[in-house]
Amino acid sequence: MRRLVPLCLLIISVFALAACGGGGSNDEGEIEAAIESSATSSNPADCKRFNTQKFVEQTSRSQGAEALKTCEKEASGGSGAKSATPSNVEVDGSKASADVALSGGSFDGQEVEVALVKGGDQWKLDQLTGFAKFDQAKVVETFEEEFAKPSSGVSKKLASCIVSSFEKAPQAKLEDALLSGSTTGFEELAGSCFQG
Repeated sequence: MRRLVPLCLLIISVFALAACGGGGSNDEGEIEAAIESSATSSNPADCKRFNTQKFVEQTSRSQGAEALKTCEKEASGGSGAKSATPSNVEVDGSKASADVALSGGSFDGQEVEVALVKGGDQWKLDQLTGFAKFDQAKVVETFEEEFAKPSSGVSKKLASCIVSSFEKAPQAKLEDALLSGSTTGFEELAGSCFQG
């Protein structure tokens, strides 16, 4: 299983969002702006500006300073979405939630549910809580594209096995693996690829 952990971290980095009150309409506008900036920014400083440490750790599957470095590296690599369209924004004091439809990037075609918190005068993404719309075929396609890159270090045979495992996975299990903040779900889904 130790060989699977670096591979799972590669998979997770594919799906990380790039650096990514009173409840009035001004808050809604600020929330929408924070979401759009977090999802589309290529500025490493936006990892801290628009995301909590909890969010960065969840999406990078790492902890502390390592999580922030991963976020900053992905942001500077320009792997974010081309656009992010927030909807269903709900504000409850200094907490909020929204659905975010993403175009381009690793989450192309997905609509994620996010929780946000307000610290001082800045809204920040705090946690991916679910999927409002989940396209499993697009997720699998993204894995295939990433594994095909020479930099992935994944053999064609292993990549094919992992992709097949994700294609056959129940949707709920694949969603849980993407949102869990750990590699355990991916290990369970692709574990048979490492036996023998």
